[in-house]
Amino acid sequence: MAESTKNNQAKKIDTSAVELVRREERRRRRKRNQVLAYLTLALLVILIVAGVVTAVILIGRKQPAKQEDNSSLSSEIEDLVGPEESLQKPEVSDTVPEPTPEENLDKIIDAAIEVMPLEDRVAGLFIVTPESITGAGTAIQAGDGTKDALNKWAVGGLVYFKKNIKSAEQLKEMISNTLLYSKYPLFIAIDEEGGQVSRLAEAGLVENAGGAHEIGATADPAQAYAAGQNIAGYLSEYGFNLDFAPVADVNNVDDSVIGERSYGSDSAIVSSMVASMVQGLEENGVSSCLKHFPGIGSSVDDTHVGLAGTDRTAEQFRAEEFVAFQAGIEAGADFVMVSHMAAPAFTGDNTPCSMSHEVVTDILREELGFDGVIITDAMNMGAITEYYEADEAAILALRAGCDMILMPEDFEKAYEGVLQAVRDGTISEERINDALRRIYRIKYADKLVE
Repeated sequence: MAESTKNNQAKKIDTSAVELVRREERRRRRKRNQVLAYLTLALLVILIVAGVVTAVILIGRKQPAKQEDNSSLSSEIEDLVGPEESLQKPEVSDTVPEPTPEENLDKIIDAAIEVMPLEDRVAGLFIVTPESITGAGTAIQAGDGTKDALNKWAVGGLVYFKKNIKSAEQLKEMISNTLLYSKYPLFIAIDEEGGQVSRLAEAGLVENAGGAHEIGATADPAQAYAAGQNIAGYLSEYGFNLDFAPVADVNNVDDSVIGERSYGSDSAIVSSMVASMVQGLEENGVSSCLKHFPGIGSSVDDTHVGLAGTDRTAEQFRAEEFVAFQAGIEAGADFVMVSHMAAPAFTGDNTPCSMSHEVVTDILREELGFDGVIITDAMNMGAITEYYEADEAAILALRAGCDMILMPEDFEKAYEGVLQAVRDGTISEERINDALRRIYRIKYADKLVE
């Protein structure tokens, strides 16, 4: 019994001992796990801190390079736009840009046209002889008859011939009075080409400046310029502001109707001469007028007498004649005169070029880019009068794109016909106003102040 009790106590002691060992082992594991947890946490904190420090160091190292790049970019911008401006934001301004001198001139012109009666606007598209509005046999002075005529018909200009010239004093006084009597600015025009067509030289008032053929033979553009300068000088002295010159026709067929009035048969030489003559006139205060588009030098017939035509192809015109006219346009010619010659290569029939929309608008205005005044050749020539009434011819020319009508056979009939055509819508008022704008850009050129 005693032995059994002793054995039981021994077993309890062994069990307790085992339990104590197990407890100690569990305590040690917990402590080890806690240490490992603390070490892990510490390591994680160290890694985070190290990452932040590394990032700061890297950013610090990159910043100077970025600043240097910005500095380089700023230098390049400053080279282009100047210092300061490159760093400033564009300012938004409510101010309206200042109008250009050309825009100011257009405003002046539009204001002038707006107050014109329709009758005056239509009359302003004609350049006529003084006799056609005064009824005088030969006009050699400007008195009450001229004053009354200009008040009734406010024509755009007057053209004078040898018969109107008796002396230097008489011519100056007639032109001066005419300008005073007109309520609108006038073109005072003349044919002064030099050579065989020189009205003042024919009247003995000036020395002939020399013909185109003679000047062209020198192949020296300086001589053409000098001729233009000389002509402009004496024309201005008498009061003329428009010269129906130079001839830009190329004399490229045998027995050409233009003859020695042309600078020659070589389109390159003709081009240089035409350009120089234009500059000589325009730079000295006289408007020049290239003639006779598209090139009557290719015809042997005379439009003064009757129908004239040419068998030139469109390609030939573009290769030769157009080169000379283009040179004059680029040199600054204010006017281009369109011939009454028929050019079937463009029109397909015998319609006078002056009445052809294809020739006047499609080619001269658009293809060659001429934005000055397009004027017909004299409408009292046989090529027109034998086939058209004065009013019909004027209407057709304006509808084709011409801006001015030169010397109709019957001015009053032509004027009344155009006026009625505008009133009934055959010709739009805008077509009239468009022509007048071109006319007044020349007449008001002195108002184009920078």
